[in-house]
Amino acid sequence: MISDSFDRRTFLQFGGALVGGITLNRSAISAASSGRKMKIDLVCGAIGVKANQFEAIDLAARYGFESVGPNGGHLARMTDAEKDKVRKSLASKNLVFGAAGLPVQFRQTDAKFREDLSKLPAVAAALESVGATRIGTWIMPNHDHLTYLENFKLHATRLREAAGILDDHGIRLGLEYVGPKTSWTSKRYAFIHTMAEMKELLAEIGKSNVGFVLDSWHWYTAGETAEDLLTLQNHDIVAVDLNDAPEGIPLEEQMDLVRRLPAATGVIDVKTFLNALVEIGYDGPVRAEPFDAELRKLPPDQAVPKTAKAMKKAFALID
Repeated sequence: MISDSFDRRTFLQFGGALVGGITLNRSAISAASSGRKMKIDLVCGAIGVKANQFEAIDLAARYGFESVGPNGGHLARMTDAEKDKVRKSLASKNLVFGAAGLPVQFRQTDAKFREDLSKLPAVAAALESVGATRIGTWIMPNHDHLTYLENFKLHATRLREAAGILDDHGIRLGLEYVGPKTSWTSKRYAFIHTMAEMKELLAEIGKSNVGFVLDSWHWYTAGETAEDLLTLQNHDIVAVDLNDAPEGIPLEEQMDLVRRLPAATGVIDVKTFLNALVEIGYDGPVRAEPFDAELRKLPPDQAVPKTAKAMKKAFALID
């Protein structure tokens, strides 16, 4: 899950015109899959690019993305004039906002959760003021001390509270399950790591503004299929991550933080994944989250177009 204030690392053929070899043509990306509603989204932090909100918007426009991740913390610190500038910049560049990260640490002590929760209304109000309507986070798939049921109850209670605050500002909350066996078996008690289990948590939370953050990586490592995706509807999905997996590694040995850009290896069937999303009419952001060490070393004017090229290659697979 990208755009989260609490990075999981701490826990565990391009088409279109090129200008100077790096600038992408917006129409080339948009035309890659006619009739689709989902947006090719840029989240700079997910590919190792440091950028404030204005810089991220400029990078997204320059390299042909259709949406950009909102930075809730940066937006909350802005003046009204600066937020107006953000709105005008998005409109002039024909961009929309994707999904922000949830700035609430719900995985640790109650004191920390309460402290963060008290700050959430200001962030939610800032997001609402610029037209951002989505926030996402990920669920740790294990615990050293809490049993599955204990952990389930804790997550449902805390996330229901966060979702209530977000709902007051017209913001949806997406939750991402983490699928690799190497992740959910790494501590004493396994926790949610499949789509079916996440459906149970969503039902227990019981808020209409809470849904999935889907990731092709976790869909693949959980051993799921197109049929699983087709059990969902557009309103069930808040955001989507698109990735590929390294070659030559058995499914059960794949490591969560070792991935590849979309359609890089073909290990993950991104064609089936994206076609299922088109079939259910998903209309939100789709962003890359490759955890690629080499990509993260590149300067922005190389990392961003390389990511855009990979996304276009993946979207070109849509029927």
